[in-house]
Amino acid sequence: MKFRNFKMVGYVVFGRGSFDQLDEILAPNRKGDAPMIFLVDHFFEGKELVNRIPLRGRDKVIYADVTYEPKTSQVDKLADQLKQEFGTISGIVGIGGGSTMDLAKAVSLMMNNPGSSADYQGWDLVKYPGVYKAGIPTLSGTGAEVSRTCVLTGPTRKLGMNSDFTPFDQIVLDPALTTNAPRNQRFYTGMDCYIHCIESLEGTFLNEFSKSYGEKALQLCQEVFLGDGEWTDAHDDKLMMASYAGGMSIAYSQVGVAHAVSYGLSYLLGTKHGIGNCIVMNHLEEYYPAGVAEFKRMVEKNQIDIPVGICKGLTDEQFDTMINVSLGMKPLWENALGKDWEKIMTREKLRALYERL
Repeated sequence: MKFRNFKMVGYVVFGRGSFDQLDEILAPNRKGDAPMIFLVDHFFEGKELVNRIPLRGRDKVIYADVTYEPKTSQVDKLADQLKQEFGTISGIVGIGGGSTMDLAKAVSLMMNNPGSSADYQGWDLVKYPGVYKAGIPTLSGTGAEVSRTCVLTGPTRKLGMNSDFTPFDQIVLDPALTTNAPRNQRFYTGMDCYIHCIESLEGTFLNEFSKSYGEKALQLCQEVFLGDGEWTDAHDDKLMMASYAGGMSIAYSQVGVAHAVSYGLSYLLGTKHGIGNCIVMNHLEEYYPAGVAEFKRMVEKNQIDIPVGICKGLTDEQFDTMINVSLGMKPLWENALGKDWEKIMTREKLRALYERL
């Protein structure tokens, strides 16, 4: 048996106010007058956080439009723009939620790899390291800060650039940055972490590495979303560490049914990842009975509305598109249902599941 030699994030700093160390953190990674590019979630345009970014020389802030999840065309356009404007850059710093961090990872890789980012959607296809990249989450839950993938919607599929070159060189985990996150958004993103944990802990790929991180992340999610009292700074601290541990949990295992099905939704309908997972999780009693029951308690306690009926009126062709994207996520299905998953999750069964959403 061959064990995976797992590439992790190079450096991690955690703590309230750690964002203010960014200038010092970036300094050794600057190359001459080549600029640092700060890719910032458009939510922060005109907000105070942008004024705290330590710009030097030719550094540039680019606002990432993450109304929809990152597309390969968006990545290619950004990388081409930077090559034309600057030639070379010192690095990319992604500041925002999972979509912004995935964009930063992808653009970093495309600064040094030829062709289109669509060429690298899959496992271990990236040939060369990207430029230096740092990730700074302003929402907690996706695990994008620690994962070896950046999930992109391409011309034919939604799939990550999964490679040892994808993880960030540096992450800055400052829970204070998540304080003003919209309530619904915070819940949907937090549930991405919770669902990671359920899928990892109940999957066939589970081992003690994944289990150790997954159990801790699950415990923190339960404390955050089922605990008593008003939301406090401690909740933000816990959720940020749950996101980190949840991301680590799937590094040596995989996610499962909720993620595999939600990929189809986001490819066809543009459904954002966190809310898509919630929409699907609401209907997965057959696969994760205890997890779904607890998820529904979290939804009720936090007074969140999960959309229903989003697949009403779709054509056969549209259902087929979603089914094709979903069934393409083979490692996810194998983790969830075992090696014979194709006999269990037939096209007909998956279609019936989509119809219930």
